[in-house]
Amino acid sequence: MRKQDITIYDVAREAKVSMATVSRVVNGNTNVRKDTRERVLKVINRLHYQPNAVAQGLASKRTTTVGLIVPDLTNLYFAELSKGIDDIALLYKYNIIITSIENRLMKEDQAIQGLLNKQVDGIIYMSDNLPEEAAEAFKRTDTPVVLAGTKSNHQEFPSVAIDYMKADTEALNLLYNDGKKNLALVLDDPDTVVNAENRIPAYKKFMADHNLGEGHIYSNIKDHSDGYNLYSQLRQDGIDGVIVTRDITAVGILNAATDAGTKIPEEMEIVTASATQIASVVRPALTAIRQPLYDIGAVAMRLLTKLMNNEEIDQKQIELPYELLKKQSTANK
Repeated sequence: MRKQDITIYDVAREAKVSMATVSRVVNGNTNVRKDTRERVLKVINRLHYQPNAVAQGLASKRTTTVGLIVPDLTNLYFAELSKGIDDIALLYKYNIIITSIENRLMKEDQAIQGLLNKQVDGIIYMSDNLPEEAAEAFKRTDTPVVLAGTKSNHQEFPSVAIDYMKADTEALNLLYNDGKKNLALVLDDPDTVVNAENRIPAYKKFMADHNLGEGHIYSNIKDHSDGYNLYSQLRQDGIDGVIVTRDITAVGILNAATDAGTKIPEEMEIVTASATQIASVVRPALTAIRQPLYDIGAVAMRLLTKLMNNEEIDQKQIELPYELLKKQSTANK
């Protein structure tokens, strides 16, 4: 008999017990006599029986599977987040199904419904934005959801992130104390919760508090070429200090500045809000807001396991500490 042909019926027949008893042994039910359990386990090992995970999930209404929604599989930011999620999922014996919504080929609500159709026990949402359609899809289901590296309007859903307003304000202070007064904010998507409700208000408040005028906010700058092409506009507007939401965009600005002969950091200082490996390998290295990406992913997965198991939750909106890493793209004082 081939290994894949072995069924629970074969185990029950060989062990001279009912299929219900085999099921209880497989699922760790303690309501089985010790000698019976040992006999069943011996048969399982001898026959190399592999329980059908789908059937087990249908019986227990649990699949030990978690859905992970990622906007861009090639973005190191999300790759580092995913590593923390994967390690904790492995520790708690959960499998992960990854759904990418890169380039919006699949809408967020479609991705959510696809995972729910697979009967996942929980979902971790990593996209930098939570559209209303996606939020409504989450509200309609009893499946636990945790946001990792992002936040939601009015804190409807559990999340793990950093204090973006505080981090950006600290970065702006760094630029200001270095003598930079014409400060700019370069955003990927201005409508995300992190940008619209955290970074933009922090920037506007800082500019107003220091009598620096309305400032300059540049939006929809998402990749290296966008950053490179933006540089000439930054110089035309007299920008001498800039915070950039994506490190690859910051590298584009940095490379354009280098090609134009602009001295970094003397004539322009650059801070990236996403300290992935890219920020440290370019030269000059980029000063960056380092988010504990691995920890954010790990804590998000642990929070999800608690929600899936109906454990008591002390805090649903978790903010982890960040670090402002001063490198060569700002003055070393």
